[in-house]
Amino acid sequence: MADETAFYWLFDRTRPLRKSRLAFWLSRSGDGPYYALFTLLAIIATIEGSWLFLQRALLAFAIEVPLFIWLKNVLKRNRPAVRKQFRPVIKPADKFSFPSGHSTAAFLFAALVVASFPVWSSAVYIWAFGVAISRVALGVHFPSDVLAGAVLGTGIAAAVMAVLA
Repeated sequence: MADETAFYWLFDRTRPLRKSRLAFWLSRSGDGPYYALFTLLAIIATIEGSWLFLQRALLAFAIEVPLFIWLKNVLKRNRPAVRKQFRPVIKPADKFSFPSGHSTAAFLFAALVVASFPVWSSAVYIWAFGVAISRVALGVHFPSDVLAGAVLGTGIAAAVMAVLA
C-alpha cells in the first residue's frame, strides 16, 4: 500500500518531466541498443579499459536479461495500470513490473562504467537515476520496482567485476 501511495505521489510530481518529453527520452535511453552503442564507441575510441569493459558488459547483460525476465514471470507483480484503471503514458514491453528491467540495466551499466571509466561517475549515475525515475513518471513501475532493479543491477555488476577483475 505504501508503494502505491509513493507511486501516485511521484507520478503527480513528475508531470513536468512528462510534458517536456524528458521522461520519455530518459526511458528510451535505457533501451538495450544504446548500451551496445556506448560500448562500441569506447572501443573505437580505444579508451583504456574498454576491452575489459566489453567483457564485463557481455557477461553482465547475459546474466541480467534472463534473470530479470525470470523474476518478473515468477513474481508476477502487476503494473500500476492494472490498479484503479490507471493509464500509463507509454505501453510497457511486458506484463509484469517487478523488478524494473530498465532500472536493472541502467544501474548495472552505470556500475560497470564507473569501474572502467571513473571520470564518468557522476554523469552515469545521474543518468541511471533519471532512467529509474522516468519509469515511475511514465506510469509503468512502482518505486519499489525501480529500487529493486537498481539493487539487482548493481549486484550483478559487482559479481561480474569480482569474476573478471
